[in-house]
Amino acid sequence: MRDLAEKFLLAFIPLFVAIDPIGLVAIFVGLGARSEGLRRQREGELALVTALAVSIGFIFLGKIIFRALGITVADFQVAGGLILLGLAVRELLDLGPKDRYGGEDFGIVPLGMPLIAGPALLTALLILIDSVGIIFTLVSLVLNLLLVGIGFRYADHFSRWMGKAGLNGVSKLISLLLAAIAVSLIRRGWHGV
Repeated sequence: MRDLAEKFLLAFIPLFVAIDPIGLVAIFVGLGARSEGLRRQREGELALVTALAVSIGFIFLGKIIFRALGITVADFQVAGGLILLGLAVRELLDLGPKDRYGGEDFGIVPLGMPLIAGPALLTALLILIDSVGIIFTLVSLVLNLLLVGIGFRYADHFSRWMGKAGLNGVSKLISLLLAAIAVSLIRRGWHGV
């Protein structure tokens, strides 16, 4: 039983950090600021379906695509780590335009992909399948997406409760953890681990 719980946590925690449900709530509130409630919820649901479809597709086709392109998981780790590091640094230092995701149709792009199913999640999924197995990886993915869905459903209440400063603070902490994961991915990819 302890081994099962350990494997679950080994899959759940990296996916939680890669997906960043709390940071996504802040982004969701910002993206949906110009949309009415029902439209915003519909876009959130569309984002979750998109992220799940992309993730599952990548779980089963990612390595096949890699073989066809002649790249390895280590190559993807380094590339994904560099992109993640850039994203984390951008978020930590507040670089870039403030309204970079404007518009009413935001569910599929950018929320579903690349914000939920981005390089962090896709890299983590490939690594976790090899280290803890597909069952724990899929269960952890679905549970994390459920947490995102709950966050989207109660985004207005959540943002009022935590306040803008609270959401930003937690998002910065998660960005720092994302930067650490990025460095770890680059290091492991570089050494071919």
